[in-house]
Amino acid sequence: MTVARKSARGRLGLQTFRLPPPATLALLYLFSILIGGGVLWLPISVQQPVSLFTALFISTSAVTVTGLSTVDVGTTFTVFGEAVIMILIQLGGLGLMTFAVLVLSALGIPVGMPQRLILREDLNQTALNNLTVLVRVIFSVAILCEVVGLLALSIVWVPQFGWAQGLWYAAFHSVSAFNNAGFALFPGNLSAFVDDPIVNITIPALFILGGLGFIVVGDIYQKRRWGALTLHSKLMLVGTGSLIAFAFVMFAFLEWSNPGTLGGLKGPGAKLWASWFQAVTPRTAGFNTIDTGAMHDSTTLMTMMLMLVGGGSTSTAGGIKVTTLIVLILATVAFFRRQSSLHVFGRSLKLEEIMKVMALTTVSMIMVAGGIFAMTINHDGEFIDLMFEVTSAFGTVGLSRGTTGELDTFGLSMIMVMMFFGRVGPLTIGFFLATRSAPRVKYPAGQIYLG
Repeated sequence: MTVARKSARGRLGLQTFRLPPPATLALLYLFSILIGGGVLWLPISVQQPVSLFTALFISTSAVTVTGLSTVDVGTTFTVFGEAVIMILIQLGGLGLMTFAVLVLSALGIPVGMPQRLILREDLNQTALNNLTVLVRVIFSVAILCEVVGLLALSIVWVPQFGWAQGLWYAAFHSVSAFNNAGFALFPGNLSAFVDDPIVNITIPALFILGGLGFIVVGDIYQKRRWGALTLHSKLMLVGTGSLIAFAFVMFAFLEWSNPGTLGGLKGPGAKLWASWFQAVTPRTAGFNTIDTGAMHDSTTLMTMMLMLVGGGSTSTAGGIKVTTLIVLILATVAFFRRQSSLHVFGRSLKLEEIMKVMALTTVSMIMVAGGIFAMTINHDGEFIDLMFEVTSAFGTVGLSRGTTGELDTFGLSMIMVMMFFGRVGPLTIGFFLATRSAPRVKYPAGQIYLG
């Protein structure tokens, strides 16, 4: 056999066993979780020993930017361990391939087609062009927002905790907020700052910007005019503003007299600040300034719906995404109006985009329903609490009604699976939806009866 034939056969073997981009991306996240869990398990990372399973759970929650935890992060981990968690949050929030491409570009190494394919899945894009430009935009926006957040939060925490600890708290929570992670270093999350104006403005501003998406933030910075913005940016801004306003009014209305939440606060000012914070945090942020477990069932259900929606595409947020919800509503309205196409802000939407939205939503609902079903098999807790934890995990939110800390190994494993699929699953689904194949056989039209 000649050398040329051996080389060709070798290349053929590599092509045969080459994983598709979504599978490669999922493995990257999985390896990051395993490595992060191993580091967090080391004695240098903890103030008190934790099990390897607990370390893996925290690592999964950090890489998937969820924020659910079975231990108090601030008292369990050392500064080194907290730094590891912060790095995992940054890696998971901005995307693992984003960091890889940035390093390759800094070293002057060209980014090949395999890396571009994986990066496309990581950034939830359909095209391969301008990906490296998008990477630079992502890092520029992230660094700028996190530095501004650090400076703002240090105004509150440096006088209270001193320069070293205050700056560390500000840095950690700034990164956690912008990446929509929800990890906090205080025992009651951010409940001690329920009426602090700086905390209530800075933290939500960070996770709203992170949840809008890097494309939207960059588009606003470049265009600075409503008419010049892209359709995606307009839909995200309108959808985000509408959801926040609705949630703010409804949370205040439903919880104003509840002694376990707003009713236990002093004065209408604190109640309004808490209503504002709890209206925006279900958008996959995961921070809380009141006791989430004390909310009424109606407020809990509303929060679950907001967690399912999440933030925007190409952002640090999870969920089915705001634009998905908007397209679903537009499609429903168009059906009742007997319209054959969708129009919004002077633009039309293709049928394949509508089908993609329907498929993503259906698969997401099946995943959530399957997770809830699996949890109820092995746990006899309150049904709404189990639903809340599963929804929070899939939406990579991190809000909890206290059930996560009470789950056994099977329950925690299910939460880990939901967090992983909530972060990686939609990207994998999007890849298969974006793959086009021309039908080889055409069948005659049939009729079924619906409704």
